[in-house]
Amino acid sequence: MKVAVLGATGQTGQYLVNQALQQGHTVTAIVRNPGKLTIHHDNLKVVEADIFSAESLKTHFKGQDVIMSCLGFPVSIFSAVTGYTLSMKVIISAMREAQVNRIITMTSWYTEPNSGTQSPYLIRFLLLPLIRSVLTNMHQMEQFLQETGDINWTVVRPPGLKNLPASAQEFLTHEGYFVPDNSGYPVGSTVGRGDVARFMLSLLNNNAWVKKGVAIITK
Repeated sequence: MKVAVLGATGQTGQYLVNQALQQGHTVTAIVRNPGKLTIHHDNLKVVEADIFSAESLKTHFKGQDVIMSCLGFPVSIFSAVTGYTLSMKVIISAMREAQVNRIITMTSWYTEPNSGTQSPYLIRFLLLPLIRSVLTNMHQMEQFLQETGDINWTVVRPPGLKNLPASAQEFLTHEGYFVPDNSGYPVGSTVGRGDVARFMLSLLNNNAWVKKGVAIITK
């Protein structure tokens, strides 16, 4: 397939680009700083663009089968995080102009404000408040996607990310804001970035999660 990757220089994005190339896809990595991407491949094209400009993106979206986004924005303590919603509005606008209607993007477990009540004490009272500004904007982006009737979106929600390559482990999935065990408590708390990329790519030939958000973790 022809795949455009946003956030390709990030840690998860680099796993995604590498795996997509290994699987035989043609990849366009859309980046702010081409020098940051050290991968070279005959089926890889690296282009520079502004993720906040539809005009800048639509040229690179034309002819693509799917847009895959691993964009991430830093936590902000004193002001709201807005990068997720601002960039997604632009991406969707550029997709419409380029006539591409499939996007796979990633957020996180616990984006919905009340979804962390069953999480372990330290996550609930220490980690979640620290990253709440990011989770809030991720949630706003998810809500924006839910309102787009014409776009086949999928939001992949991983827990804490570890910088590990893809494993061969099976995925546990749940249509919700975390993966629960039989008693409703979260199963584990981390996943390798390589596995997140592997799951995102598995959606290219699978319509199971179209117009849905799916929480994931490996067994």
